[in-house]
Formats: sequence, C-alpha cells, structure tokens
Amino acid sequence: MKRRSWIRYGLMALTGLLLSWLLACGSQPSPSSSQAGEGTQEVEFWTMQLQPDFTDYFNPLIATYESENPGVKVRWVDVPWADMQSKILTAVTAGTAPDVVNLNPDFAAQLASRNAWLPLDGKVSEADQQTYLPQIWQANTLNGQTFGIPWYLTTNVTLYNQTLLDQAGVEPPTTYADLAKVARAVKDKTGKYAYFTTFVPEDAADVLQSFVQMGVSLVDDQGKAAFNTPAGKAVFQYWTDLYQQDLLPREVLTQGHRRAIELFQAGEVALLSTGAEFFSTIATNAPDIAAVTGSAPQITGDTGKKNVAVMNLVIPAATDVPDAALDFALYVTNNANQLAFAKAANVLPSTAAALKDAYFQPQDGVVKGVDKARSVSASQMSQAEVLIPPMDGIKELQSILYDNLQAAMLGQKTVDQAVADAATAWDGR
Repeated sequence: MKRRSWIRYGLMALTGLLLSWLLACGSQPSPSSSQAGEGTQEVEFWTMQLQPDFTDYFNPLIATYESENPGVKVRWVDVPWADMQSKILTAVTAGTAPDVVNLNPDFAAQLASRNAWLPLDGKVSEADQQTYLPQIWQANTLNGQTFGIPWYLTTNVTLYNQTLLDQAGVEPPTTYADLAKVARAVKDKTGKYAYFTTFVPEDAADVLQSFVQMGVSLVDDQGKAAFNTPAGKAVFQYWTDLYQQDLLPREVLTQGHRRAIELFQAGEVALLSTGAEFFSTIATNAPDIAAVTGSAPQITGDTGKKNVAVMNLVIPAATDVPDAALDFALYVTNNANQLAFAKAANVLPSTAAALKDAYFQPQDGVVKGVDKARSVSASQMSQAEVLIPPMDGIKELQSILYDNLQAAMLGQKTVDQAVADAATAWDGR
C-alpha cells in the first residue's frame, strides 16, 4: 500500500481514547519558545506523516510564507501518525508543545475540554470564518467555543465491482435497506459477499456512524446513552441479521478496514466503502479490478446523512507566538493552498471556493477511475458532516457498542439484551 494511503489511516487512528497526560514518548521536540534569531519569531509546525511524500509541497509553501513575513521562521516537524497522540499529550503537559499542530476534531476536542488550545473566537474574523464550509467549521467547536481551523477532508464513496453487480443483476446500493437486498442477490448469484465492514472496536467507526445515519442518537444532552430505543434496536437487528444470514464475511468480527480493501482487490467482495484517495492504490495493486470499478455515493440511512473525516490545525494555548501561529495556520488553510494540497494528496479541501474548482467537478464522459471517485466524493459535501459528536470517551462508547453488537451477531445475547447491556455499561462507567 502506498505511503500516501496513510493520510486516511491518520484520520481514523487519532479517534482513539485519550491517553494519560503523563504518557512517555521518548525524546521531545524543542520548545516553541526557541528563536531562529534575534528579533525573529519561530513558529513550530507539526504535521502527521506527510514526509517525504509532501516535502516538495511544504518546503516551497513555508519558504513563500517566510518571504512574505520576514520576521517569522517556520520549523516543520513531521510526526508519525501512530505517535502523534502520545507526543502532543506529553508536549502539552511538559510545556514544550509546538505552535501549530495537525490533529482531527475528535481528538483535539478531548484536549479542548482541558483548555489545551488557544480559543479562536474573536481572533478569527467573520470573513475568514466564512471561507470554510460551515458544517466543517462547526466540527471544530466545543461548548460553543472554536478550538481549531479546518484543513483537509475525506468522505467515503462506494466503490463497486461492476462485473459482480452485473452477475447479480443489481445496481450499487444507496441506502442500508438497499444494501441488504444487494447482499442477498450477490451471495445467491455469485457465491461471494457484497460488503465488508469491520466490527473491531479499535478500527474504523463506519458501523458507529451507521447508527447516526439510521436516525439514532448516541448520547443525550447529559452524555447518557440515548440508543436504547426502537431505532437503536433496529440498527442492532440490521447488522445481526446480515451476519446471521451469512451476508457478511465471518472476518468482520476480527479484522479491520485493511481486510476490506484486500478482499475488494481480490474480487471477493462487490462493494468497498472508502475514501476516493484509495482508488489509486487499487489501480496499482489490482489493475484488473480497478478497470471494472465504478464509484457511487456513500451508503446512508433514511436521514440521508453522509460522514466526512476532517483534519484541522490547532494552536496550543501556551504558545508564545499566538499571532504568528494563527496567521500561519490561516495561510496553510487558505483557498489557494488548500486547493494545491488537495490536488497533491487526492483529498478534499475544506474551503468553499476551493471545493468549487473544476478539478472536483464531474467530467464529461468519465464514468470510472479516480477522477470519477473524486467528483462523487466532492458532490457529497453539501450533505456531509462529522457524524460522531466531539466528546470524551467516544472510543469507549464504540467499544461498548461493538462488543455487545458482536454478542448479538454471535447469538450470545438477544438484540434487546445487547442494547440494554450496552446502555448500562456506558451509563455506569
């Protein structure tokens, strides 16, 4: 798998549980107060696993910014995505945090609740705020306070094996209700599975998002379980039925999203829910499959909601160069620079003007390939939002739900009992 694919894994990986504030992380980057020279401010900028693939993008961007702001020097530090959580927690605790750091809203919100980030309300003008897609800007707020600036996005599309769907006599599903019918037809006509989605708690949150897409509130205003309802039980029943009717591979209980990609590339499943950026990986690893692969919108429920994964830039509250840090963060995420990075990384920008660029629009005659996947992905942004609310303990909630859902799928609990046990476990933490 190409290194560039780690952009998507970075988006998923930082949704883990908040680690201990004193978690060790080895050697630390130098404090943000280090000076590049007398009278010069240094902005220390952390990104997540963007070297070396995007070195040729960031070095000129930084050089241009420095030439336009002669009193500022930017020091770019790239951190492996698997290490970012522990490193930023330790740096914040030790008072050695960078001045601008690349995170996602879910993890950043967990530290925002502990006042780790510089509040941006009143510091970012209304005009600058309106540069960004409104629902994406909202994803960087907690308790009415803005803690981050939106950067790049990914939103799932449904890649489909046209050969398998033709053999089954079906079209790509657009809803979960459609998916159940397609899964049955593909299995009956081809002997293969239509779909793989993981129920491993530590992996992707697609199943958790399906609750929201099917109209289920996960928690109420007091943070208590809100899914022990007829709608919540219906989602448990939906996934339990698919599994027990042998319409999902047995491995969904033990393997993650990577396995879904492997099975799709092998022609063993007809559908793959993933980011458009993965199309190029499939084309490299399985060109025969890529040649018969089309792109359709993300599968959703009756709500019509579609999920988007967001990366943002946050500024630690302890920075000693807040104005320079904010100015640089706004520069990195402006229309022109977002468009350039989105093209380089095959992701989506979070600014409205950049998203309207012809690069993301449907092209006449293009029905397959990465260009089609990109345009489908971009077309969903009017409906896309961060479906899982920023909150402490979200990965614990995912684990509780998945564990009990697995018990129902395996026949170890009834659906009613599994839902009730999950609610009791969450409320009794």
